Amino acid sequence: MNAHSLAPEEHFIQKEPYYEAVGNEIAIFLAAYANKLPILLKGPTGCGKTRFMEHMAWRLQRPMITVSCHDDLTASDLVGRYLVKGGETVWV
Repeated sequence: MNAHSLAPEEHFIQKEPYYEAVGNEIAIFLAAYANKLPILLKGPTGCGKTRFMEHMAWRLQRPMITVSCHDDLTASDLVGRYLVKGGETVWV
């Protein structure tokens, strides 16, 4: 799998990831997913945010692409921008 590829077929979780629910987070996620509502996961490093999303992506048979967020992350980092490269303007 190419880490920079956005082809959905390259980002399916093949093997069920171990996840132990600690509350009703799965039911809440499924209700939000069914109603096309966004989800925000927030917590300290290592608390299980990524593992939970891997589990839900596997369970729903949806591709998963992770983005490491940080204080300097901008919208153009997520959606792209035009840059001049070798005399051409390219979208990156």
